[in-house]
Amino acid sequence: MTATALTDFTKRLDQTAEDTEALLGRLLSDALLPDEIARPKRLMDAMRYSSLNGGKRLRPFLVVESSAVFGVPRQAALLAGAALECIHCYSLVHDDLPAMDNSDLRRGRPTLHKQTDDATAILAGDGLLTLAFDIITRDEIHENPTVRLLLTRALARASGIGGMVGGQMLDLAGEGRFGDREPVDVARLQQMKTGALLRFGCIAGAILGQSTKEQYQALDDYGRALGEAFQIADDLLDVEGDATALGKNTGQDAVLGKTTFVTQLGIEGAKQRVRDLLGKADSALSIFGAKGEVLRAAARFVADRKN
Repeated sequence: MTATALTDFTKRLDQTAEDTEALLGRLLSDALLPDEIARPKRLMDAMRYSSLNGGKRLRPFLVVESSAVFGVPRQAALLAGAALECIHCYSLVHDDLPAMDNSDLRRGRPTLHKQTDDATAILAGDGLLTLAFDIITRDEIHENPTVRLLLTRALARASGIGGMVGGQMLDLAGEGRFGDREPVDVARLQQMKTGALLRFGCIAGAILGQSTKEQYQALDDYGRALGEAFQIADDLLDVEGDATALGKNTGQDAVLGKTTFVTQLGIEGAKQRVRDLLGKADSALSIFGAKGEVLRAAARFVADRKN
């Protein structure tokens, strides 16, 4: 990646994070929507705590940049990205709970259930999940209701039993939570638990841009490669990373006895796999020429991240 490309990527990532933060702040304000009777203060405070002031907003960034390839209006893409970020933040709240990963630290702060209590954290996660589908169906995202329907269905499938939630269940089963430890297909687990939401961020632009089948497939292939690279980088950070820089505890995979790409491939094998995936991502984006440059930079950012 050239210095110019890196600078452009960093500026765009930071701008999308800033814009997403502002948009989420408005969506999570105390202002009532039509048909809402009240927005309980404790619930709203908890939802804001777990979704504002943190994170790189990579998932909304992928929605914005994949949409930019097709000239989709930025505000529409930001709304779709905000819906995706609500799903992501809800998943973190629930994943941190004592019944799941039992984590005390997230983004350098106490996890929500530590800051409040388990019940508030569960309801805040539920609130973010349902708000996501309020957002993703809004008329401002696309004038064509069929496009909104396709986008909503894709988000539901990425989030649900065949996506993130299903992946979380496989992860817990692999830890032996439900009796004997079940064999873990790490690649499949990753494609569901972590990769599905990242992949949605990539194909969302194709759906909003009403792409050709070839363009959709290219972004789908790119999203799959990026999602796996992201998880391997995460596995490596859990072994080699610094807890202060990460804003969360390291070594958790070993404590929980998780099977990861690192335990299967070793550190050097995992790093080589990331390099191979970057090649796949580059190849998938070739159909877009120069329009795919920012997405190429995103894949390298994911592979090289330190936090």
